[in-house]
Amino acid sequence: MSNLKSRLAGRAPKHAIILGSALGSVVDAVQDPLDIPYTELSGFPVPKISGHAGKVVVGRLGGREVAVLAGRAHPYESGNAAVMRPALEQLKDAGIETLILTNAAGSLKLSMKPGALMLITDHINYSGMNPLIGQHGDENFVPMTNAYDPVLRKAFLAAAKKEKIALKQGVYCWYSGPSFETPAEIRMFQIIGGTAVGMSTAPECILARRLGLKVAGISTITNLAAGLKGASPSHEETKREGMKAAAAMQRLLTRFFRDMK
Repeated sequence: MSNLKSRLAGRAPKHAIILGSALGSVVDAVQDPLDIPYTELSGFPVPKISGHAGKVVVGRLGGREVAVLAGRAHPYESGNAAVMRPALEQLKDAGIETLILTNAAGSLKLSMKPGALMLITDHINYSGMNPLIGQHGDENFVPMTNAYDPVLRKAFLAAAKKEKIALKQGVYCWYSGPSFETPAEIRMFQIIGGTAVGMSTAPECILARRLGLKVAGISTITNLAAGLKGASPSHEETKREGMKAAAAMQRLLTRFFRDMK
């Protein structure tokens, strides 16, 4: 077993992406790829659900050197909210400065249908967990104002405009899963200001901010949440709709890195 830094073969990415459910095809846009399976990296959690490949792909996207994590482990798989901490620590150690989090999420609004992309402006942690619980030291009192970097958000909106992608914006609610939410819970999320709901991303954002990384987040809307007209959320729907939206995500990320200053 080795760490990520030792496996980069002279490459020096400053940016990393974590791909959500069924978005694995985004790595097809990475040029001159170097594939590193999670199973060969010490501490990297191996995803146990379908739709997550479990490898790091290092190469160029939009002309920028990037490290793409094709798949994540979720807190619901082990009950550990900090399950991605070893991977994020190795990204930091390897020189990563910016982390882009992607996910599959359910829409809390009928106007935001499956296939849409949503830029995360903020999140609500409804899970009852925090990945920094049990850690000690004043540095764990991480400020979460502007957790999703305003400069990065502005750049993504500009990239979406150039690519003619209707990029929505909203607040992501983290629900622990793995069961889907009840209609009553969805009504609550709507009342407290949520726009989409999912089972990842927020703990990774907290950990990344603890490590000093700049963060951006994008949700792929894969279903309407429970209780909305026409909603029948399932993992099969998540994978199906995620794959459909992967091309738009690929274009958005490529343009974002191409135009990065």
